[in-house]
Amino acid sequence: MDLSAIFAPDRVAVVGATDREGSVGRAVFSNLLDRFDGTVVPVNRDRETVLGHACRDSVTDVDGDLAVVVVPAEGVVDVIREAGRAGYRAAVVISAGFGESGAAGAARERELRAAAAEYDLALVGPNCLGVVSTPRGLDATFSPRTALPGDIAFMSQSGAFVTAVLDWAGDRGLGFRDVVSLGNKAVLDETDFVRYWGDDTETEVVAGYLEDVADGRAFVEACREVTRETPVVVVKSGRTAAG
Repeated sequence: MDLSAIFAPDRVAVVGATDREGSVGRAVFSNLLDRFDGTVVPVNRDRETVLGHACRDSVTDVDGDLAVVVVPAEGVVDVIREAGRAGYRAAVVISAGFGESGAAGAARERELRAAAAEYDLALVGPNCLGVVSTPRGLDATFSPRTALPGDIAFMSQSGAFVTAVLDWAGDRGLGFRDVVSLGNKAVLDETDFVRYWGDDTETEVVAGYLEDVADGRAFVEACREVTRETPVVVVKSGRTAAG
């Protein structure tokens, strides 16, 4: 699957963008406005503007490549279907309320996976912090601190671990090329990103924090191929009986 629309989009729609203080929708939109060298458009039918930028009523009103979704869980699948019909190539679903939240959430996550498959959407999440790609100045997260430019690709199942790593690395001047919060891995998982970064000549190291591996055999095979040229370093948590 082509992941370029995640890391190098030209136009990004933030669905659920808002200017409400302390909200995820405001943080994501503000972070994108700060550095992104493409176009970012807020989508919120309940607001005319967000941080001085005119809102669109629907994701279909934006000729976008990447949809960043921060609406309540009940509305996410409809947004993904609309984005697929409108020709988007990728989505980052930050919204929670899916497989991590019980039977109803798990059913909603299955619908989300099916909708992404129907339109061949490269989808990150749900229930994630977002993604960063420093070559384009893309910070589609609600993290208070972004990544410095560098040549490390980093993925994590824990959003809190991402923010901790960004704080630690920033204090030491350590930079990243891409950062991905994997979330629930409804569509894209660690193997997809290892293969993508393995093909990227500008990525010098792939690092990761994983709580589980979706397909162990596929992951090991991908790492065997990629590590011929690019080191892959992974911390695996949850190795106790409780984990």
